[in-house]
Amino acid sequence: MVPSDGCLVSLGIFPTASHGGAAAMRPAPAANWWLPAEKASTKSSTSTMAAWTSCVRCSSNGSSVPRRTCKTSFPPIQQAADERTCMQFSIRRPKLPSSETHPEESSYRRLDVSTWLSHLNELGQVEEEYKLRKAIFFGGIDVSIRGEVWPFLLRYYSPKSTSEEREALRVQKRKEYEEIQQKRLAMSPEEHRAFWRNVQFTVDKDVVRTDRSNQFFRGEDNPNVESMRRILLNYAVYNPTIGYSQGMSDLVAPILAEVLDESDTFWCFVGLMQNTIFISSPRDEDMEKQLLYLRELLRLTHLRFYQHLVSLGEDGLQMLFCHRWLLLCFKREFPEAEALRIWEACWAHYQTDYFHLFICVAIVTIYGDDVIEQQLATDQMLLHFGNLAMHMNGELVLRKARSLLYQFRLLPRIPCGLHDLCKLCGTGMWDSGYMPAVECTGLHPGSESCPYGGTVEVPSPKAPKDGKKGPKASREGFGFRR
Repeated sequence: MVPSDGCLVSLGIFPTASHGGAAAMRPAPAANWWLPAEKASTKSSTSTMAAWTSCVRCSSNGSSVPRRTCKTSFPPIQQAADERTCMQFSIRRPKLPSSETHPEESSYRRLDVSTWLSHLNELGQVEEEYKLRKAIFFGGIDVSIRGEVWPFLLRYYSPKSTSEEREALRVQKRKEYEEIQQKRLAMSPEEHRAFWRNVQFTVDKDVVRTDRSNQFFRGEDNPNVESMRRILLNYAVYNPTIGYSQGMSDLVAPILAEVLDESDTFWCFVGLMQNTIFISSPRDEDMEKQLLYLRELLRLTHLRFYQHLVSLGEDGLQMLFCHRWLLLCFKREFPEAEALRIWEACWAHYQTDYFHLFICVAIVTIYGDDVIEQQLATDQMLLHFGNLAMHMNGELVLRKARSLLYQFRLLPRIPCGLHDLCKLCGTGMWDSGYMPAVECTGLHPGSESCPYGGTVEVPSPKAPKDGKKGPKASREGFGFRR
């Protein structure tokens, strides 16, 4: 029985007979899974999430799913056998128990106007930046002051700058922005043809379909859409090495909708691209670095899921299901309000630069049990997590991610592959500069020693009793609680 307050997402995997007699796995039709994320339902899930098959063969077991949703027909002889092997997936997750939450989880309220002003001195400088970032990490920012606070998080404004200095900076940066735009408009015909082919053609297609349901960008001939277009084109001129990649419009649009000024939004976007690891450019080496850390985190925090990925071989370890999470910063996975809360928690850079990876692990921990239980293949995993888009509970994921980071920081030793996750990302971010001991995993082909200075801990052998062999030493003794 599906709970009445659950979010419903169709998902089915049906084994069908192949020519060779073996079962071939084929995804079943799923409601709205073929639609772009922005066209799907934006209703946030409650603490319970349900996914079930849409199959005519399930009607005999009391399924309440409408028969018409399954468009696949099977021979009568085959139906009986298929009915026995039809898999049904249900994801049920209660509210996160207090034992799995960060001890300071309820200590901070959302940053509102009065609280924000209390962090500023009479000159407009931010005092005790660490406390401000911590407050944002736990409580988020009220919508009414995002446009004022986000430029600090995106490194456009220095926390030590005064109100007068920030106004002077805005004037200076507006002139620089106009110069960049003039450079673009002054291209020779040949340069413009190349620019149109490599950049503008894609930008023009993307901006007209980005966040059009948002009131700020709604309607024909909306000047805000044109502002977004200019920002992206000018950024490609400002930074030709990166240029433009599909998905950048999804990052610019929310910033423009909150900051409102075109020039200020441009420089905030520059800060986002330069000063945070919370985006992965499409370059292979950038994505692989993120996936390397994520694999190590999963091996440490969710060993069963990691072992399932290993069993799938190289395709499984590529974790295709989370590429969109990293490239679009979870924007297509959660309703906008929840996605922006996740952005703010990551932009706070509280205790790590890599909080987005803990968000990924939290999603897997909460919503990935069926992947293991049903032994889903790579393409089925992609379908499984894709069906969860816009149906996951963002606040639940955030709370779990904060708990995971807290547990990670309590570890006395960590695998060397996660060494960079402990690097200081600002004054006081890692208490008193504390660094846990680094244990070498031994996974350094072609290297005689650990590049991170990790040591290999060899447990002292215990004498076997009654002539029995002693237990094998486990390399997974990090004691991480799910």
